Amino acid sequence: MTKTLVYNSGINSQPTMESNAEYSKPFYKPIAKEIDVFEHSYKNKLPMLLKGPTGSGKTRFVEFMAYKLDKKLITISCHEETSSTDLIGRYIIKGAETLWLDGPLTTAVKEGAIIYLDEIAEARPDVIVAIHSLTDHRRELFIDKLGETIKAHNDFMMVASFNPGYQRGFKELKPSTRQRFVATAFDYPEAKIETEILVNETEIDLNIAKKLVNIAVKIRNLTELGLTETVSTRLLVDAAKLIHSGLPKRLSVHVAVVEPLSDDLEVVEALKDLCDLMI
Repeated sequence: MTKTLVYNSGINSQPTMESNAEYSKPFYKPIAKEIDVFEHSYKNKLPMLLKGPTGSGKTRFVEFMAYKLDKKLITISCHEETSSTDLIGRYIIKGAETLWLDGPLTTAVKEGAIIYLDEIAEARPDVIVAIHSLTDHRRELFIDKLGETIKAHNDFMMVASFNPGYQRGFKELKPSTRQRFVATAFDYPEAKIETEILVNETEIDLNIAKKLVNIAVKIRNLTELGLTETVSTRLLVDAAKLIHSGLPKRLSVHVAVVEPLSDDLEVVEALKDLCDLMI
């Protein structure tokens, strides 16, 4: 069965592993033709870039596709300290011996796993350099510390994601990197689909799900507030879970939707008043 490994990259990071034997098939509602694009990219050994705002379903989509294809998924949560060493591997001292420890990228290349670089634009530049030879016709990884070049397993696939709206300026992906990927854009789903997602994810009452989605749509259209990020489907799912477990509806929306959006007291109060009128 498919196994999922999640790394929070760093020198002392350890992966956590989940198996399909331990959880049901991830729920994913297709928005356009992204499943077809992924399957054809996998078949043609092409890397894939998922572009879209936070909480729009990119990670869930990759989990769903790994399950559908029955492939191991290795996820790297990239941040400003993520280096090529974290991905490729390093020497470690064990007792009186010095041993080489493969990193998650090397493991994926050797074993034919799907590797998912979440928020790739957050990683250091040396990470981008390290993956270039895996994202073109060569499909190989050079390990300079070992002086070795490894050809990728036939089943290996690289998937990366980033948020174009948030990663502006110095964290924008360079064209030379973006053009190495097949790219597909994600956005928040239309109201009917988003409502269905909430009901399937949380078993919340349909009418409450509709109200939560209406709140999200309203806030997303309030561009004058100047929010860095807007209401994501993920935030709605969190609110729905709290409501379903018995927390009052308005309080659930305050803590799961409004407070994560801003630290500006006036903006927060305005959003709370708006939400209270709608639920």
